Amino acid sequence: MEHRARKRFGQNFLHDRHVIDRIVRAIHPKAGERLVEIGPGLGALTLPLLQAAGRLEVVELDRDLIPKLEQQCAGQGELIIHSADALKFDFCALARSGKLRLAGNLPYNISTPLIFHLLEQAHCIDDMHFMLQKEVVERLAAKPDTSDYGRLSVMVQYRCKVERLFLVPPGAFTPAPKVDSAIVRLEPYAAPPVDVDAGVLERLVAQAFSQRRKTLRNTLKGLLDAAAIEAAGIDPQRRAETLSLEEFAALARHVAGG
Repeated sequence: MEHRARKRFGQNFLHDRHVIDRIVRAIHPKAGERLVEIGPGLGALTLPLLQAAGRLEVVELDRDLIPKLEQQCAGQGELIIHSADALKFDFCALARSGKLRLAGNLPYNISTPLIFHLLEQAHCIDDMHFMLQKEVVERLAAKPDTSDYGRLSVMVQYRCKVERLFLVPPGAFTPAPKVDSAIVRLEPYAAPPVDVDAGVLERLVAQAFSQRRKTLRNTLKGLLDAAAIEAAGIDPQRRAETLSLEEFAALARHVAGG
């Protein structure tokens, strides 16, 4: 179907049938599940997901795509279209009778803020399968003391189990992006792996990574002094990128205990 991709929506339409089939197999949708697709575009994933699940809700910002989606999926199952901005959408409102399964080829220009928006609603999400820029997936799964490790890594790994699935080349899209892509699976934990106040942890991690090359003694001023950092069992001369989730949690508990 003819549709000019719009840069302001970050549109790159998936067309490679092999890649589409592989994504659908990874998601493994089943009838009765509360399946939601973000950014369905021209329906490359929408149609096979709908055919497998029988019912699918989608969130699409580009109103010009809605009639094309309706045409593409006519007679294939129950398709419910929400014309909305995913960055502002209340996904938990859809989880009336069970947790959601989310999927989508996320617009690369909003992928990080969108993931943070979804983390706030992780309690009503069963799992997420997303196409993202390869470097974003590497950041999601990064380990401490690596160049990819940062605020996104810590906060996603606090909320979810992260699994890199496979790479997708630029030629799988129209228009082809200038970067490689990858599929990631995020599974929210029933209970986070560390016991800590989420709000305090998020504030601490954001401040710690605000100046990556500086030591904790400098970046955490106003939250913790050097003595408090040492009391948490951590050398204040270390940098944020060297700390594990457990160590960030230890610092956050000291902030909360104030």
